[in-house]
Amino acid sequence: MFPEILWAVPPAAAAVPLSAAAWHHWSPTTWSYGPGLVGSALRVHLTWEDVAQGCGLSYTRRKTQVKGGVRRVSVQKKPRLRRFRPTPYGFRVRARLHDGQTPEDYQEALTRLAHAWRVDAVRIRTSGPGWVELVASRRDPLSTVTNAAPLAPDWELLKVRMGTLETGDPWIIDFRAVPHWLIMGATQSGKSTDINALVYQLAPQPVALAGLDLKGGVELTPYARRMSKLATTRTECVVLLDDLMAMLNDRMTLCREAGVRNIWQLPETDRPMPVVTVVDEVAELYLMTDKSEKDEIARTSTLLLRNAQLGRAFGLHLVIAGQRVGSDLGPGVTALRSQITGRICHRVNDGETAKMALGDLAPDSLSAAMRIPAEMPGVAVTVGADGRWYRGRSDLTTEEMAEQASAEYAHMAPDWDLLVSGRTKEKETVPADAVDWDRLEEEMS
Repeated sequence: MFPEILWAVPPAAAAVPLSAAAWHHWSPTTWSYGPGLVGSALRVHLTWEDVAQGCGLSYTRRKTQVKGGVRRVSVQKKPRLRRFRPTPYGFRVRARLHDGQTPEDYQEALTRLAHAWRVDAVRIRTSGPGWVELVASRRDPLSTVTNAAPLAPDWELLKVRMGTLETGDPWIIDFRAVPHWLIMGATQSGKSTDINALVYQLAPQPVALAGLDLKGGVELTPYARRMSKLATTRTECVVLLDDLMAMLNDRMTLCREAGVRNIWQLPETDRPMPVVTVVDEVAELYLMTDKSEKDEIARTSTLLLRNAQLGRAFGLHLVIAGQRVGSDLGPGVTALRSQITGRICHRVNDGETAKMALGDLAPDSLSAAMRIPAEMPGVAVTVGADGRWYRGRSDLTTEEMAEQASAEYAHMAPDWDLLVSGRTKEKETVPADAVDWDRLEEEMS
């Protein structure tokens, strides 16, 4: 009987790898928690000594060797690995830092680790003194576009889910942690999708929205019903920024009288509403067609800078978007950039824009930003609260979704005049002209 069933051995032997390949293709997440986890764990631990030495993560120490005579020899000691765990896209493992090592040493070796472990990418997280956590992804979480989820009733104030990071974690913007954001990207790169997501998810929150759109208002007008103020000309932009400055001065006075450092320390009943101002195509604010616009441009630049410098503590947040920024637009752009911690850089047309967006915070991310393909709109390099850079991809939030949310929650847009007037309409605010703009302009130049 035994010889009679030998015919089934070859088909069974072929079925095992075919079944494994089908499992890996159709359900990669469950594969990561099953056979994929076992295979990765074996590869990482069995090759770790050679991989650590090749990546420069081992350190040399001297030890006494008795075999063949007592002598001192040099040996390589690998870092210890702990807590190997699966993730939906791969695995994560903690590594012990040797004395004198820093997480930056592992940051420089990430590409070599990815090749050694046969994975798509490896990213790093700091997980306590003396340890780093390495997150490996077998497949790119950014290869597919995810549709934006319906608006959740349990939103968190000033938090917006933008999409997915390359680690598989949600990409979250938290304005309370990072108050201002710079979004750069060429046409069709995904910049407008980011603005759609911000409007879509901030619409149901008790937040005031304002906009500056010098492209004739074509980008932000669809959301005007949810916005308390929309400026579409340079003169209107100056007026809006003057209002923000008056609002800032009034909130300064409120906090000073209450003996607190920011509005979040005030009682909820006395706390003024946060304001998020979206600036679309920031270069238009700095481009001069004739000399008559020089004074307005200088004033606009200074007001933006003052709001970026002082707005965080008083609930005034900026989102600066554009296709290009560069030092050729003037010192005001460079000064403004230095006050903005949050950065998002989609595909850009020139290296100068990528350098302006990321070069001062994460210079090692420039190559990743310049390699974003045109056929992957929404992919970006972002720098957030932890100071590290990540690749991410925006969820698909259409203009129709943002426009519908603006219409549905239009009743939540507060009156702009009441916001500017502060606690009461009768209270006199500190005028914006109290600031010496000429002196500030001289300091900027």
